[in-house]
Amino acid sequence: MTSSAPDVDPRAIEVDVSDDELTVVLADGRRIAVPLAWFPRLLNATPKERSKFEILGGGVGIHWPEIDEDLSVEGLLRGIRAPGNSPRAV
Repeated sequence: MTSSAPDVDPRAIEVDVSDDELTVVLADGRRIAVPLAWFPRLLNATPKERSKFEILGGGVGIHWPEIDEDLSVEGLLRGIRAPGNSPRAV
């Protein structure tokens, strides 16, 4: 039996920011959706500021120049939140 590795291409090709969620579409068809609460700068930004982003490095990162926020696709895939914004222990 042979198997082949799936085509994995973790590069951002689309970004959408709503009032409460960041959604990133990857080149391989996956979607990552995370709460904006993970990223206070994005959460506190205006809709206009959130809409002005740049996809960096061929899709490895996302930059919001007006609020000086940078996120990596790798970090999103790993569930990494903004510093000081970790889930609380129960």
